[in-house]
Amino acid sequence: MKKQVVKTKILISGGGTGGHIYPAIAIANELKKRDENIDILFIGAKGRMEMEKVPAAGYEIIGLPVRGLHRNLTIKNINVLFKLLISLIKAANTIRKYKPDLVVGTGGYASSPALKAAANRGIPTVIQEQNSYAGITNRILGRKAKKICVAYDGMDKYFPKDKIVLTGNPVREDVLNMETKIDEALKYFDISGTRKVLLIIGGSLGAYTINKSVSANLDLIGETNIDVIWQTGKLYFDSMQESLKNSKVNNVKIMDFITKMDLAYSIADVIISRAGAGSISELCIAGKPLILVPSPNVAENHQTKNAMFLVNKNAAMVIKDSCAKKEMIPKAIQLMADEKLAKSMAHNCKKLGIKNSTVKIVDELYKLLN
Repeated sequence: MKKQVVKTKILISGGGTGGHIYPAIAIANELKKRDENIDILFIGAKGRMEMEKVPAAGYEIIGLPVRGLHRNLTIKNINVLFKLLISLIKAANTIRKYKPDLVVGTGGYASSPALKAAANRGIPTVIQEQNSYAGITNRILGRKAKKICVAYDGMDKYFPKDKIVLTGNPVREDVLNMETKIDEALKYFDISGTRKVLLIIGGSLGAYTINKSVSANLDLIGETNIDVIWQTGKLYFDSMQESLKNSKVNNVKIMDFITKMDLAYSIADVIISRAGAGSISELCIAGKPLILVPSPNVAENHQTKNAMFLVNKNAAMVIKDSCAKKEMIPKAIQLMADEKLAKSMAHNCKKLGIKNSTVKIVDELYKLLN
């Protein structure tokens, strides 16, 4: 009689934004690479982008009705708390039926119910904390977690020191070894390579403040001897393209989304970006001078704290969202002209980049499984 093989079961919970979804999928892919028979189930939040991205990556996902609390005192929070209770019950039922050997949380609304339900049943949990500042929920969940994989030094301010492992955040493999892609990048973006390049990004959907700050300074950009690659995001592309046409500036390449971001990084002399944890991890590996404009609309002001971590290491400049229209482009032009400062910032930035993060995280998972 053939012996039945008992599969290892891993439950992964994370989502809401690409910064939570990408690490979750990267971890799942690395697990599958090591053992194709491993069984992986995701838990996400209904209506959020993980419900589309995770199945597209080949994995099953269960959606919870969980939502984030509104910052202002509002009666809507009663409904949020009700949905949280339903989500806790559904997460507990899912874990009871699925019987995972290990549960991993990468952040997002659905992570909390999944990790809490697993810890209550004595199932080992792992937190992948992406930010330099740990939120209240993860700090509480960290008390019962077996391991906490972090991307920054000094996280023992928030978690028990003996549980912390410095792994970095998973990044796309194609952002590695960018030095070999410069010729390909110049051809792809149709840039001569005789002038310095300013890369401006704001995420796949775009960043309103960054786009408006570029639009307001197009005439200034037109007076410079630089090339600009500007990713507007899909939401703002049409209006920003119209602004560019009206300005008659000819040294700006405008795109709604840059598919080959590794090529953009490779030829950038300075990069302007928001300060999400995933973006910063990629940017540090790219090792370029950074001007960060943290979003003010992020829970617990994570982006500002991520940006300030780099500022304190002399690896980036930070501009407040409210000051971006006046300061962002002029400071970027100044930085591109100051080769000594730009070189120093790039060097300090690259020192903070952590490669092979996904492998390191999965190594820790296997230690617990064994």
